[in-house]
Amino acid sequence: MAFSKRFPKTVPGSAYPVWEEMYLTPEEEKLAEEQAKAANLQIYRGCLAQAAQIIRENHMDYDRNAVEIANALFEKAASHVIFWKEAKCKEKFDKKQ
Repeated sequence: MAFSKRFPKTVPGSAYPVWEEMYLTPEEEKLAEEQAKAANLQIYRGCLAQAAQIIRENHMDYDRNAVEIANALFEKAASHVIFWKEAKCKEKFDKKQ
């Protein structure tokens, strides 16, 4: 099933927008996933570096805490796959306008 997202389209003379659904092709969806994966790896590496710094500054046990801290820092960033797909849909919607 293709990824899709709805966007409001203003209709002249109407007080209500018409919602237009934009779909990604399998190629666009795969590209968005690859871009998100690359971005997430970069972010996770940064999270690991931040975790190592936190551990050093607080004299904590590296083996036990590094991955836990990095995962906590990364949790929010992991949702970027959907963000990238939605951004690609928005790009297609804007080009269509």
